[in-house]
Amino acid sequence: MNLPRPLAAIVLDMDGTLHDTERVYHMALQEAVRAVGFAVTDAFCHSLIGIPGPESDAMLREHLGPEFPFAEYDRLYEAHRDRALAIAVPLKPGAMELLDALRHHGLKVAVATSASRRAAERHLGRSGLRPHLPVVVTRDDVAHGKPHPDLFLLAAERLGVPCGECLAVEDSFHGIHAAHAAGMMPVLVPDLLAPTQEIRAFCTRVARDLHEVRSLVAAHAVARRTQA
Repeated sequence: MNLPRPLAAIVLDMDGTLHDTERVYHMALQEAVRAVGFAVTDAFCHSLIGIPGPESDAMLREHLGPEFPFAEYDRLYEAHRDRALAIAVPLKPGAMELLDALRHHGLKVAVATSASRRAAERHLGRSGLRPHLPVVVTRDDVAHGKPHPDLFLLAAERLGVPCGECLAVEDSFHGIHAAHAAGMMPVLVPDLLAPTQEIRAFCTRVARDLHEVRSLVAAHAVARRTQA
């Protein structure tokens, strides 16, 4: 499948797309909630994927009610999460190969993440990806996180590339909606959420993994050279 427009850059989500961390967050949330005597379903946890921390915290508090001891939960959640990611942050298969391919084909690259600046810099440093990512946009840089388009609009601005010439790679439905609203070409690489027919309508492509995204980029680059 060819891309519908010229390609100048790729904007990548971080958690669940470059980093194999969504399962860590999911487990930390479940364990911390149980530890304070409450429970949440997997479906509720999945509804938080891609949403900035403050908004997801508000959703959790509303879901569990006024008796939920949020401060104690938050302390336990951070302890579980930080312990799991203390030594290294695992990469999704094909992450480094994709970044190498982007450099080889002369494409610009950025990260647009719902994480805070502090968390993004820490985790990208531990995973070894930070030196390969000249532009990192976080929730601290914009007024509205995903599913609003602000993160992607700012990433394109900092790259100096029109949004319409950016491929946006995401694992979350909120991220796909944000990329689509920004006018980018959204590519969904499913992680914890299987694609629905509804979300497919917003995607330029649904890829199995980042290796398939790399193949898509390479095929587009070859076609561009052939047409030149």
